[in-house]
Amino acid sequence: MDESGRNLGVRSAMTRDSNGSSAFRTGDFAAEIASLQTQFDVIRYLRRVAQLFGFSHFIIATVPGADSDGLGAHSLVSNLPSELIARIDALDLVRSGEGFRRLRGTTAPFELSLKTHCPDAERQDEADVKTLDVVLNEANLRQVNIFPVHDVAGTRAFLAFVGPEVEVPTAAVMELQMVAIHLFNRLVDISALLKAPTNRLSDREIQCLTWTAAGKTSSEIAGILGLSEHTVNHYLNHVTKKLDAVNRTQAVVKALKLGLIS
Repeated sequence: MDESGRNLGVRSAMTRDSNGSSAFRTGDFAAEIASLQTQFDVIRYLRRVAQLFGFSHFIIATVPGADSDGLGAHSLVSNLPSELIARIDALDLVRSGEGFRRLRGTTAPFELSLKTHCPDAERQDEADVKTLDVVLNEANLRQVNIFPVHDVAGTRAFLAFVGPEVEVPTAAVMELQMVAIHLFNRLVDISALLKAPTNRLSDREIQCLTWTAAGKTSSEIAGILGLSEHTVNHYLNHVTKKLDAVNRTQAVVKALKLGLIS
C-alpha cells in the first residue's frame, strides 16, 4: 500500500490471498472524518479513499427527483469531469438513467457499469452516444459504486466512486457505506457552520477577531478601535461562543477556515 493509503482515516490494509481476491481490515475512521473542517478537507479525504480502492473519481450529491433540473444542481463535492456532468444533464439521464432510477428506490449500496446510465438508443441520436462515450473513455470511467445515505432531516443523498473496472469485496462495500454516511453528515454540519456564523457575527466582532488573529491583545485592540478593553473582551467572548470554540485561539482558527477573516 502507498503512503496515502497508510495515512487514511479509514486505515484499511489490502491483502491478497492465494486466489488473488482482496480482503480489507478496517480501523477507526469516524474520528478523522469528524475532524474535517471544510469542503476542501472532504475532497482531499475522498481523493485518498478513492485511490486506495482503485477509483479515480467521486461525487457526493443529493438524490435528484425524476423531474429535477439535473445532476449539476445537486452536486455537493465532486472531481468528476465537468464535461461528464454536462452530458449527463444534456441527455436527461437523471430521469432515464439506470443508476438514478435505482437511487430513488433503494437505500442499499449497488454497483453498475456506466453503460447502463445511457438511455435507450431511440432516446438519443448517434452523435450524443459518441460524445458521451468519448467523455467516459477519455477519463477511463467504466464502473460506478453508489452508496445511498441520508441525514437526520431525511434528505436523501449518495456517495459514488467512479473509475475503471475494479473488484470491490463485500467487506469493502460495507466499509465504504459507513464512510459515505459519516462524510455526508459531516458535509451537512460543515454547511450549517458555514451559513450560521456569517449571519450572526457583527462587524465589531469580526474586527476584534481579525486583530486577535494579528496578535493584538484586548488592550491594543481597544486602542485601535476606540473601544474599552471590557467591550473588546465582551465581543471576543461572544465570538468564541458563536463559533463553538474553547478559547480565542481556536475561534481564530475556525474563523480563518470558514473565511470569516483573512
